[in-house]
Amino acid sequence: MAEMGQIGFIGLGIMGRPMARNLAKAGFGLVVHSRSRGPVDELVAEVPAAEAAASPAEVAARAKIVITMLPDSPDVRAVVFGADGLAEAMGEGHLLVDMSTIAPATAVEVGGALAARGARALDAPVSGGDKGAIAGTLSIMIGGAAEDVERARPLFAAMGKTIVHVGGPGAGQTVKACNQIVVALNYAAVSEALVLGAKAGVEPAKIVEVLSGGLAASRVLELRGPTMLKHDFAPGFRVNLHRKDLGIALATAKEQGVPLAATALVSQLYDAVAAAGHGDLDHSALLTVVEGLAGYELGSEA
Repeated sequence: MAEMGQIGFIGLGIMGRPMARNLAKAGFGLVVHSRSRGPVDELVAEVPAAEAAASPAEVAARAKIVITMLPDSPDVRAVVFGADGLAEAMGEGHLLVDMSTIAPATAVEVGGALAARGARALDAPVSGGDKGAIAGTLSIMIGGAAEDVERARPLFAAMGKTIVHVGGPGAGQTVKACNQIVVALNYAAVSEALVLGAKAGVEPAKIVEVLSGGLAASRVLELRGPTMLKHDFAPGFRVNLHRKDLGIALATAKEQGVPLAATALVSQLYDAVAAAGHGDLDHSALLTVVEGLAGYELGSEA
């Protein structure tokens, strides 16, 4: 889309790389940067419309709209406020679209700092995992001004399917915290149901089939039920990242005076997965903790 100029993209991890690919497929030229040079070189070699930049500041110098897809709040703050960061090069006409999952307070802080320089910001975290990122069907929840959402809408349309402006600065991150609560509790429920049914002698695949056809149906069952049965925990979204997100949810809940008893318990279960050395596995590996507590592994003899 020549009228928008080149689009900056910072963060080419499991989610960021396919999101950048989908932008290129939609016709956008890209200026890309990542903490590790390898993913940058691979994307530039693969996508003719992508060019490399040596720093976040260089990205902003060459692109008026910059998307960031980073692991955590400190990473976003480093990219924005650190040496050769975005804040050094952003001013009037610039728009930061942060699609990372971070604390709502950090999103507000970043937006305020850029506004003081004449730039604009949106917090636009996503849900859908690596499969949604690859397919371009992510759910995108956006906080910020309506006019900035409309400016970035063609970009969102290239990466996602459900695109919702949920409120002002920080609101996107608040809704993402809500999303992560539901996903985590869903994984816990599916894990407990599978282990209970299988240990009682029912074929696990039949459990998934039946649950998927009734009120218990969910995207977790649809996308991860079959891989959980195989103990295939190749990461689409890592345990450690979901632990971080639940920490954000619990901290936000404390600020708002909202008790999250079930979320706190499932957060502890995820801590147990990480303590067992599995923090880099997919978050569906929560199943292994339930199996350990029950003394039963799916596929073993009842």
